[in-house]
Amino acid sequence: MRSKIVRIMEYTALLEKQILGRLKIDNPWWTEGRIPSYYQDMSPRLYLDIFYPLVKDVSIQRALILMGPRRVGKTVMLYHSIQQLIDDGVSPQNIIYVSVETPIYNNILLEQLFSLAKQILSKEDSQEEFYVFFDEIQYLKDWEINLKSLVDTYHNVKFVVSGSAAAALKKSSNESGAGRFTDFNLPPLLFFEYIHLKKYEHLMRQSKVEWQGIESDIYSTIDIDKLNCLFLDYINYGGYPEVAFSSRIQEDPGQFVRHDIVDKVLLRDLPSLYGISDVQELNSLFTMIAYHSGMEFSYESMSKESGVKKETIRKYIQYLEAAFLIKIVTRTDDTAKRFQRQTTFKIYLTNPSLRCALFEPIKMIDGNIGDMIETAIYSQWIPRKGHIAYANWKMGRSQGEVDLVGINDALQKPYWAVEIKWSDRFFDKPSDLSSLQFFMEKNHLPQALVTSISKGGTKNMNFGTLHFIPSACYAYTVGENTLRQAKKSFGL
Repeated sequence: MRSKIVRIMEYTALLEKQILGRLKIDNPWWTEGRIPSYYQDMSPRLYLDIFYPLVKDVSIQRALILMGPRRVGKTVMLYHSIQQLIDDGVSPQNIIYVSVETPIYNNILLEQLFSLAKQILSKEDSQEEFYVFFDEIQYLKDWEINLKSLVDTYHNVKFVVSGSAAAALKKSSNESGAGRFTDFNLPPLLFFEYIHLKKYEHLMRQSKVEWQGIESDIYSTIDIDKLNCLFLDYINYGGYPEVAFSSRIQEDPGQFVRHDIVDKVLLRDLPSLYGISDVQELNSLFTMIAYHSGMEFSYESMSKESGVKKETIRKYIQYLEAAFLIKIVTRTDDTAKRFQRQTTFKIYLTNPSLRCALFEPIKMIDGNIGDMIETAIYSQWIPRKGHIAYANWKMGRSQGEVDLVGINDALQKPYWAVEIKWSDRFFDKPSDLSSLQFFMEKNHLPQALVTSISKGGTKNMNFGTLHFIPSACYAYTVGENTLRQAKKSFGL
């Protein structure tokens, strides 16, 4: 019995020694004074300008939780924040980084890891200000209880954590972290960011348009052909920073995305969080959704097509949405009426380049390019708060539809409408937009927006004003507004 206890004690001592060694490796700035050049050389996402002030702010006793899909740059943003802290005069030895998914940290409490890091720095009893970063927090069971305890105990420490498994993070932070956590969602690259990171912002020209009685910013371009080529590249490769900037990965994006994103989420994260036993069923459902992104679905038709029970499909879709892979967009009718039971709905990939990775790059002339243009535009809207829907209704013997509708929930009325087209035909023949005309007249909308391939301008019709804008310019405009809204939501 005694020898068994000794072996356990020796193992524990050895494990602690290994953890101390790992912490030193993970925090090179303790000795070098800067983050590794690998991260330093990466272009920061534009969201860093919003995220970093929240990291630096120690006036409010709250942990900052960075959430988002895999591979959108969360870890890189943590490293860039660390470098900025150092540049702003924070001692490198007062900054601690821990990647919780490292196997050696398995089942080690956050407080213990924090204490061991301070031990290395000979600051066990220090009351100095610390910045502590826990990456991939979802791999620790009951992380939110651990984190809340740390926030309540260490008033001189700013805790920043990141995680990919949105469902567990959101659910846990809502239940246990009320008043202790600030959530920050990092979406896939916006087209606005993509253009700036690729250094093509010189192609864009800002102008004004009268929109709902307010002068609003809108963008045109000096070279629509070049911008459309960039937009197509964005649709195929642009959602993930690593894919966007690596021609080597672009040669086989499928291997990168399937292994690092789809497989890890579908085969590891979701099964472990929700106890899913049939991962092949989940994988098949996601593949089908990805191929038909932007199309209308119903649980009934999906069940018939796949042979999977409706309730199971309903759960799988909730899981996929919680993991930031898809977004459900609800249907309204021609009066913006909210349906008690949503029998049909649209599903969009949160990132159009997921489809390219699973199948093949899409071309300008492909038959389903319109669906992917729509997916790309919707993905610029997804990070925002606010109720957007699509309208669909019976119009005589045919079906009327408007692609994108802003709903005023208080009044239960639409207050703007956008028709997404990958065609210049409607600029030349706007009277062909019969569904949009019907919707505008029925809801007394004085104007609406229509996208195109290359043509822009205003058409004054007898039923209202139509603002035409190339789809790529619209995606860029929405992306900038999304960033601006995120900044405003944090009071910056």
